[in-house]
Amino acid sequence: MSKITYRDALNQAMCEEMQRDENVFLMGEEVAEYNGAYKISQGMLEKFGPKRVIDTPITELGFAGLGVGAAMAGLRPIIEFMTWNFAILALDQIVNAAAKMKYMSAGQYSVPMVFRGAGGSAARVGSQHSQSLENWLANVPGLKVVMPSNPADAKGLLKSSIRDNDPVIFIENEINYGDVGEVPDEDYLIPLGKADIKRAGSDVTIVAHSRMTGFALTAADELAKQGIDAEVIDPRTIKPLDEATILTSVAKTNRAVIAEEGWRFAGIGAEISARIMEKAFDDLDAPVARVTGKDVPMAYAANLELMTLPSVADIVEAARVVCNRA
Repeated sequence: MSKITYRDALNQAMCEEMQRDENVFLMGEEVAEYNGAYKISQGMLEKFGPKRVIDTPITELGFAGLGVGAAMAGLRPIIEFMTWNFAILALDQIVNAAAKMKYMSAGQYSVPMVFRGAGGSAARVGSQHSQSLENWLANVPGLKVVMPSNPADAKGLLKSSIRDNDPVIFIENEINYGDVGEVPDEDYLIPLGKADIKRAGSDVTIVAHSRMTGFALTAADELAKQGIDAEVIDPRTIKPLDEATILTSVAKTNRAVIAEEGWRFAGIGAEISARIMEKAFDDLDAPVARVTGKDVPMAYAANLELMTLPSVADIVEAARVVCNRA
């Protein structure tokens, strides 16, 4: 095991897959000469050259479409968006081309590609650059949505995403890029659609993805001091969702809290909550609790930004409520 950053784990994943398969290439704004807006592609231009690490103009719809065509022709593009906020401009290619091509061609065309970049809340960049859009993308049939919370998961999931024969939405939280964690030295894959139990517990299940996983683990430590044993589950893949792991945990703890940065209305938590209510209602000793961001645009001011986002204290309070300790 080596201790590396989330950023370097993504870089390793791409380099290893590009070395393994000459059909894999990286394309996006500033990925080559500048080494990536967040330095994810550091050194890749020197390793693989300008035909496989390609700088693009500021035209998300255009280079996303180039990627879809390349994937249909047999290549495996990694399309980097500087931020998923900018990918809104490319939604026509993502939703109407990449997601639907296999179905509309009766299986004659596959679209093996990864759309990746920073998503979720950032730090004081305002409402147009700091928002969680995974619920939009997970709603679309034909897309897989992956959101790793730590370096080891980031590397293993990205490698699996690159090898997948369907389009994968890979969302990284930019606040996590500098996080350091242990990553296996040997080649490894983490299958898509498999959740991870980050902390075992018996009193309440906390389901959290991306940056909120770390918040949930901190909340679990605080709850332990109060005599509440929390189990923390990271879905890792939003779609396909490993509901079996979540439902098994709820059957054990009889209580559930779901935490996400995104907006409450029609969010990921709403979907997971519905599945728990539909398939594990008799296991519940309390209603499912959801901890979410506020249903408002993200503020620029630091104090208002903190009020907009969910906190560790919010998760602790929700767990206390469902455990009748409030």
